Amino acid sequence: MKCGKKDLLLYAVTDRSWLNGDTLHHQVEQALDGGATFVQLREKELDNENFLKEAEEIKQLCQKYGVPFVINDNVKIAEEADADGVHVGQSDMEAEDVRKRLGPDKIIGVSVQTEEQALLAEKMGADYLGVGAVFHTDSKADADEVNYEMLQAICSAVDIPVIAIGGITKSNVRNLSGSGICGIAVISALFAQPDIRRAAEELKALTEEMLLL
Repeated sequence: MKCGKKDLLLYAVTDRSWLNGDTLHHQVEQALDGGATFVQLREKELDNENFLKEAEEIKQLCQKYGVPFVINDNVKIAEEADADGVHVGQSDMEAEDVRKRLGPDKIIGVSVQTEEQALLAEKMGADYLGVGAVFHTDSKADADEVNYEMLQAICSAVDIPVIAIGGITKSNVRNLSGSGICGIAVISALFAQPDIRRAAEELKALTEEMLLL
């Protein structure tokens, strides 16, 4: 499965910090019900056995909704679960090496913060780029912020789709209009909300609106 721009409109990144007795499966299903168009499974704490089990379950759920499903960072789990692909950061495996390992048909996303990183990732076979943090975020304490001008410059420099991530909420998503992105990636704006389904519906509508501005 390859991803087009429309698949990247509302990109949901999981985080078990806000489960509060719920299951990740149920929360992701709510996000998909509300219109999430892409799911990235992000796990920093789980052991490999439980990570793989969870990946297989979420993959089935995404297949049911016809939505691309990728694993954050862990190429081995992506391989074993036969996920649609993987998303890697600057400190992870290079996109070129991921491509060699996963083959031509898998989706590879790369996190970038500069034009130079963006051009290199595109050259090495990335299918899309995640740029951020575009606003202040508590979800990734070590994330440096990327200003609007840099976001715009990255979008102009590459031919592959770009999504914005980091601190995006219903109240600031309009500020990204005209930047050249094709969608947004969100964590707490979805999974920290009391009604995830409704949060997804509202964010999707606002993002579609923002892209037309």
